[in-house]
Amino acid sequence: DTRLSGSACWFWFCPLAFKAAVLIQRWYRRYVARLEMRRRCTWRIFQSIEYACEQDQIKLHNFFSYLMDHFTPSSSKERDFISRMFISGESFKEAELEKYCDYESMEVPDSYTGPHLSFPLLPDHATALLEAFKQKQQLHARYVLNLLHETRKHLKQLPNISHVSTCYSEEVTVCGDLHGQLDDLFLIFYKNGLPSPSKSYVFNGDFVDRGKQSLEILIILFTFLLIYPKEVHLNRGNHEDHMVNLRYGFTKEVMQKYKVHGKKILKMIQNVFCWLPLATLIDQKVLIIHGGISDTTDLDMLEKIQRNKFISVLRGKKRKESNRNVEIKEINGESKAEADPAGNEAALSLCPQPRPTQAPSMANKLEFSRWVRQTVQEQIEWCRRLVDISESEEEELTYSSVVSLTDLDGPCWTRQEEWKQILDILWSDPMPQDGCRVNTVRGGGCYFGPDVTGKILEKYNLQFLIRSHECKQEGYEFCHNRKVLTIFSASNYYEIGSNRGAYYQANKTAHTLTMTQRISRVEESAFRALREKLFAHTSALISAFKAYDKDNTGRITLSNWATAVESVLQLGLPWRMLRPQLVRSTADGMLQYKSWLDDLAMEQRSQEHIQSSLLEVIYRNRSNLETIFRIIDRDHSGLISFEEFHQTWKLFSSHMNIELTDDGINDLVRSIDFNKDGNIDFNEFLEAFRLVKQSQ
Repeated sequence: DTRLSGSACWFWFCPLAFKAAVLIQRWYRRYVARLEMRRRCTWRIFQSIEYACEQDQIKLHNFFSYLMDHFTPSSSKERDFISRMFISGESFKEAELEKYCDYESMEVPDSYTGPHLSFPLLPDHATALLEAFKQKQQLHARYVLNLLHETRKHLKQLPNISHVSTCYSEEVTVCGDLHGQLDDLFLIFYKNGLPSPSKSYVFNGDFVDRGKQSLEILIILFTFLLIYPKEVHLNRGNHEDHMVNLRYGFTKEVMQKYKVHGKKILKMIQNVFCWLPLATLIDQKVLIIHGGISDTTDLDMLEKIQRNKFISVLRGKKRKESNRNVEIKEINGESKAEADPAGNEAALSLCPQPRPTQAPSMANKLEFSRWVRQTVQEQIEWCRRLVDISESEEEELTYSSVVSLTDLDGPCWTRQEEWKQILDILWSDPMPQDGCRVNTVRGGGCYFGPDVTGKILEKYNLQFLIRSHECKQEGYEFCHNRKVLTIFSASNYYEIGSNRGAYYQANKTAHTLTMTQRISRVEESAFRALREKLFAHTSALISAFKAYDKDNTGRITLSNWATAVESVLQLGLPWRMLRPQLVRSTADGMLQYKSWLDDLAMEQRSQEHIQSSLLEVIYRNRSNLETIFRIIDRDHSGLISFEEFHQTWKLFSSHMNIELTDDGINDLVRSIDFNKDGNIDFNEFLEAFRLVKQSQ
């Protein structure tokens, strides 16, 4: 019977087909699991290297801050130079800033073919800018400065926390970090529409750095802000900080695009950044901040802080803190006798009233006149410090100052407390565990848990928290029981295919790649960056390896290799899992670390024709050296003048207790100026370090 034989065949084949399906399913699940593991490891590499770089920036800034706090200028000239060098954003009064950045005196030549702006701005101006930037055109410096001037005037009237209502617009679009990626902004506008009275936008900070078109993004956002002031809202991010811009590219970008007026543009941008609002509140229920919160976050305090005082959030002004405490005690009616004796004495000892030196003889009128002027100036300076008044600050009637004036009976906060509030909301990250602890990975802000989120939401009757600050594979991520949403709008942030933006996939190339191809491409880039990091620490790795190689065989176990690498790089990576991509497997489970390091050096030398030991030092320190160079180069000319070098070296020598005469410093700077043009460029700066390394 054919039908019976067919049935028998089916019953015989069915178990085999089922087994095959199960095997295929298992294989596919293992394949997907391995793919996900590779993706996570790749992501971990990129993120660890990025955060380690942020730690270096904060450590470098803390080092200079320490020098500032412990360096006593020997003359008013030195004091002025150091002040301009490290607190440049505060060195201009209102009138001085207007005069320095005078755009009206600039003429736009007839040969200029870019967009023209006239104020007040209209929607057509924004459209013209978008088209011009798509065509790679550049806005004339006059219009840039005029736009920054008008933006600053507008921002000064805004509260620290912007309030948005969905009653007046159909929707509110929240965008995260853009980091100079103009194509992502274009794609947001293409998919969601341009800002308009019916379409509100909140841009949640980090508009600049890393990408190549940060300035264009600022110009577009500021233009829409002025056209639609009720529909466009900007929050400050941790990269809206001139000290961070020195390291991550924005300062360099502006100076390259505007070689003549770049310094003026940067000065205005620094001042605009410090006036950006700190947060946005939608319908009194959704809080939008750039980084996060902490267990001490106080929205009432944030609402009343004079935000423009914090030009750079990286540095809190410690010297003035004790003086402010004295002022607060006197305002609150506490006399010196009523205050805590130890604390009061300590506070006043930090700001002692200067005692006049013994007056010289009246016979020498010139010397006596100098003594009088110096004594009076010292007394005036002491009074200013006592009441926390800076010569460079001019009181203006802004939203923040009005709030503080109308609330004189409320609590008085110290400068340090205000600084920490801003630092936390700009630099913090969420964590899955309860509690709140210092964010040691970034070096600033804190990690906050679900319990901290719950308490803040309950305290202020909020439903939801939106933040940015962290790159996510899909452009967004929920955490803390879906009470916290991270939005990141810069797609392909680490590499093409590494991540989506929150609403889009910006790069067309990523669309044509399969998942496996995307992960392989990003993985290759991640391991290349990791091998550069390993090579940059060759000397430290050799020392760590030798600690496990007591007999000096040049071989260690792969387990000891992983432990030693983590002890040096401290990136918190799963080195045993990453080992197959970094180290060739051996039959006996031992690694010849010297030949492995030689292979690393060979790979880097194929890209840079420099000797291995020098290349290691440059890879490890280039970013720090470039940042130091830009800090010294206060006029952003791309050159360090002899005067800038002279004053900076006096700062270093004071810290390191090195006795060096002015003639010695002059000889040193002339020896670094290899082409004898009277300035030091970055290549000469690096060459000086190369010569020092070789002599060692």
